[in-house]
Amino acid sequence: MNTGDTAWMLVATALVLFMTPGLAFFYGGMVRAKNVLGMIMQNMFAMGLIAVIWVLGAFSLAFGNFGDGGWLGGFHYLGMAHVGEAPALGLTIPLVLFAAYQMTFAVITPALITGATADRMKFSAYAVFIAAWMVLVYAPVAHWVFAGGWLAARGALDFAGGAVVHMNAGAAALAVILVLGKRKGWPKERMHPHSLPLTMIGTGILWFGWFGFNAGSALAANGVAAQATMNTFVATSAAMLGWLLVERIKDGHATTLGAASGAVAGLVAITPCAGFVGTLAAVGIGFATGMICVFAIGLKERFGFDDALDVIGVHLVGGLAGTLMLGLFASKAVNSAGRNGLFLGGGAGLLGEQALAAAITIGFSFVVSFIIAKVIDATMGLRVDEQTEVEGLDLALHAETAYTFGEFGSMGRL
Repeated sequence: MNTGDTAWMLVATALVLFMTPGLAFFYGGMVRAKNVLGMIMQNMFAMGLIAVIWVLGAFSLAFGNFGDGGWLGGFHYLGMAHVGEAPALGLTIPLVLFAAYQMTFAVITPALITGATADRMKFSAYAVFIAAWMVLVYAPVAHWVFAGGWLAARGALDFAGGAVVHMNAGAAALAVILVLGKRKGWPKERMHPHSLPLTMIGTGILWFGWFGFNAGSALAANGVAAQATMNTFVATSAAMLGWLLVERIKDGHATTLGAASGAVAGLVAITPCAGFVGTLAAVGIGFATGMICVFAIGLKERFGFDDALDVIGVHLVGGLAGTLMLGLFASKAVNSAGRNGLFLGGGAGLLGEQALAAAITIGFSFVVSFIIAKVIDATMGLRVDEQTEVEGLDLALHAETAYTFGEFGSMGRL
C-alpha cells in the first residue's frame, strides 16, 4: 500500500461521484421546464440504485478473476466479500477503494442514457432498465476491457472508459430510443433548453470532476496521472474551439450550448486516450472530435431517431473517435504499459484492436439493450402516456415542479 496513491484515489473517487450531479444539471438545463426534475431525479437515482447493485454483485462480475482473458468476472467478491485480501490487481491502494472508485464509473454510465430518452420514459421503467443493464451489459464490457478480459488480452487500450462508458452508453441510448419512439411533436416542434445557465454550471462540474475520471484511472499519484490531467484540460479546450469554429462557419453564431457540448465532446474523446498520448496529440484529438461531433448530432434528423440531448452524437461518436485516434497517437514514451500507435511507428496493429473493441462494444450493448427495452415495453411499458408527456414528468411522476411562479409572474411569493 502507498499512502500517497491512496490519498489521491480517495479524492479522485469523490471527484467522479460529483460528475453525476453535474450531469444532472447539464441535462436538466437542456430539457423543458416541465421535465427538469424528472431529468435530475433519473440521474440522482442512479447514485442510489447502481451503488447497491455494484456492491451486491456487479463489481464481482466486472472485476473478479482479474486478468483472466475471459468473458465475466465471477462471484468471488459478491457482497464485497474478500475485499480485505491483498489485491491481485497489482494495486498500491486498498481493494475496497478500487471498488469504490469503479463504482462511481458504474453510476454515471447508465445516467448518460437519460439524455437520449428525455421527456418520455417512465421513471419505473428507467429504474428496471438500468438495474438489468448494469448486470447484463456494463459488467461484462467492464471485464472485457478494464479487468483484463478478452479484449484487453488481445491488446485493446481504454484508459478511462471510451468503450466501457461512452460507446457503451451511447449504443444503449440508441437502442432504447428506437423502442421508445420520438417525443410528441418532434421534429416539427422546437424544444429549446429551458435554462442554459444550468447547463453551463453542469458543464463546469463535469469538467472539474473529469480530472478524477481520467487522471484517477492511473490508480496512482504518478507521472501518468499528471499527463492525463494535462491531456484532459487541453483536449477539452481544443474540442470547444473546434465545435465553435464549425458552428460559427455553419450557422453564423458561436453559442453557449455549443461551447458546453464541445467541451463535453472533448472530455469524451480524451477519456480512452488520457494516459496513453502526449499533450500535442491530445490537442489534435480534442479539436478534431469537436468538429466531428457538430456534424454527428445532425444524424438524428437525417435518420429520424429522436436523441433528445445528443447522447449518440457526443458520447457514442466522441467515444468512437477517441478510441480510434488512440490507435494513431498512442505512445509508449508516455506510458510504458501501452503500445505505440500508427503515427508513432507501431504499425496498424493497435488501430485494428481499437476498431474491433469499438465494434464489439457497440454491437453487444445495442443488441442486449434493445432486448431489455423490448421486454420492459412488453410488460410494464417503457413510455409515459400522452397526457403525462404533455403535462410534464415533474408533476405527473414526482408531484413536484421545479419553479413556482407568483400571481404576478415573479419567482415565488414573499
